[in-house]
Amino acid sequence: MYMILKHTHITFAALSILFFTLRGYWMLTTAEKLKRRWVKIAPHIIDTLLLLSAIALTISVNQYPFTHSWLTAKLIALIAYIVLGTIALKRGKTKRVRTLAFVLALTCAAYIVWVALHHTPLP
Repeated sequence: MYMILKHTHITFAALSILFFTLRGYWMLTTAEKLKRRWVKIAPHIIDTLLLLSAIALTISVNQYPFTHSWLTAKLIALIAYIVLGTIALKRGKTKRVRTLAFVLALTCAAYIVWVALHHTPLP
């Protein structure tokens, strides 16, 4: 069961990051594509399944944020990623602000992946 949960989580994490990257590219080039209905709905479905798989995986291995430092680091980086992603795709007032937030959000995503692979919060 652990391997199924792990691979499910990895799959949805990859989909989430790839789709965020695509939406960021569209934000920089053709913002009209961001207004499509499926583009607004798909991230919610993907991220909900990612979150559910993360919770199931955490419970199955009995490792929890605020008990294990690497999971705490992932959680904090995830919150930063969400805030920066929202600024990049919705709330940024200028293209420069949105671009900076996009780059920083991708940096957070890379850090989350690194922490997940190494189980340590320090690069």
